[in-house]
Amino acid sequence: MSGILHGKNILITGMLSEKSIAFHAARLAQREGARVVLTAFGRRSLVELTAKRLPEPAPVVDLDVQNQEHLDTLADRVAEHLGEEPALDGVVHSIAFAPQDALGGNFLNTGWSSVATSLEVSAYSLKALTIAVLPLLEHRGGAVVGLDFDARQAWPHYDWMGVSKAALEAVNRYLARYLGGRSIRCNLVSAGPIRSMAAKSIPGFAELAEASTSRATLGWDLEDPEPAARGVVALLSDWFPRTTGEIVHVDGGTHMVGA
Repeated sequence: MSGILHGKNILITGMLSEKSIAFHAARLAQREGARVVLTAFGRRSLVELTAKRLPEPAPVVDLDVQNQEHLDTLADRVAEHLGEEPALDGVVHSIAFAPQDALGGNFLNTGWSSVATSLEVSAYSLKALTIAVLPLLEHRGGAVVGLDFDARQAWPHYDWMGVSKAALEAVNRYLARYLGGRSIRCNLVSAGPIRSMAAKSIPGFAELAEASTSRATLGWDLEDPEPAARGVVALLSDWFPRTTGEIVHVDGGTHMVGA
């Protein structure tokens, strides 16, 4: 039986370890019939090592979203791995970063340079990445899916990353507005907290996670990225053909509980 991504080509960013949502999105995408290409920032050898744990081999291309040359050449470098008539059917944006002084309760003292870095890498990069591969997405339309964390709340210690996620949500809506005419859907998965490598860089992550998981009416497992990854794969598929500009919450219900 064919999977829901049968015959599709998917670019997945931000995979570092098996604990990441991106890894499980890649694993499930392959299981559902997709050809997957991965990107690496800085730690290419680690990404390649983690990729060996996927069901199928997946090529890796370098991508620093703050490097314009990387962005300008990305479509051509990805196309090399997509066969004679290269096209992308989906892109997963799993990229976020904030300097340490932009996190951990330092909100009132963070300088603009650190704020600007957080916004560029965590929010603007959704637009930059999408435009970089637009020549491949335009062939037959497709889906852009980004990873979010509920930006309607002021979370403990999350600080300027929370602001950056709010910006990410706005960027997603505008991409959806401008790319709908090209049959490209843009959506976000707002995932519950995961104890990943990225989480280790957030001072006070344990308190943030407790604030979230304690309100999850369906429960939430910090060690299980698969529910969020399933949401990503579903949005990449044709099962949401007219859904765009949306935020799908995969957080055990935390987002809808006041207290």
